[in-house]
Amino acid sequence: MSTKSLSSSEFPAPIRARPTRFSLYSRLKRGLDLCVAVPGLLLAAPLIFLLGTAVKLTSGGPVFYRQERVGLNGKTFVLYKLRTMYEDAEADGPRWCEEADCRITPVGRFMRRLHLDELPQLWNVIRGEMALVGPRPERPCFVEDLRRTIPLYERRLAVKPGLTGLAQIRHHSDRSIEDVQTKLGYDLEYMKRPSLWLDFRILARTVVEVIVRSDGRL
Repeated sequence: MSTKSLSSSEFPAPIRARPTRFSLYSRLKRGLDLCVAVPGLLLAAPLIFLLGTAVKLTSGGPVFYRQERVGLNGKTFVLYKLRTMYEDAEADGPRWCEEADCRITPVGRFMRRLHLDELPQLWNVIRGEMALVGPRPERPCFVEDLRRTIPLYERRLAVKPGLTGLAQIRHHSDRSIEDVQTKLGYDLEYMKRPSLWLDFRILARTVVEVIVRSDGRL
């Protein structure tokens, strides 16, 4: 896949967000994001430190993984995660994760099972690049191909990406084009009926899924 970076100018105008339409909801949603993300990151800081130490001691290399993702209106940003793969795991090019992926470290597998590697993304939420709830952001190389392959795919870029979303609690992680199509349907369903109540329900369901299932669905 091509690794060309995307900019907002490369996406047609119809996918651009309309800030006046849901201005009240957007302001309330942003307030909720900050009320959860700021104390959440402070509380998670000791755990992030411990997990980062485990990453460093068991696999060397950097603790944090920085990756370019496509956000609102096609604007790219740097997403932060605790590193779960061995260094140079994608030396042969980016690809989706698989079950029993040999690129994932033992510590990384534990973190992924409980989604603890995603905790640093609270910083992305604080910065306003992400929300707590929304479509998961994808890498530019994948977005460029998927928007040509899957009808309406780029419409999901009309809202801010999230830590979790309706697609994440309804379907497992992407392993095929069919998975992407299924999850796109859930993303578009979420975008049709935005509300704080729906956001609360998705957040609550996410917590339940992580605690009860811990099977990598999100």
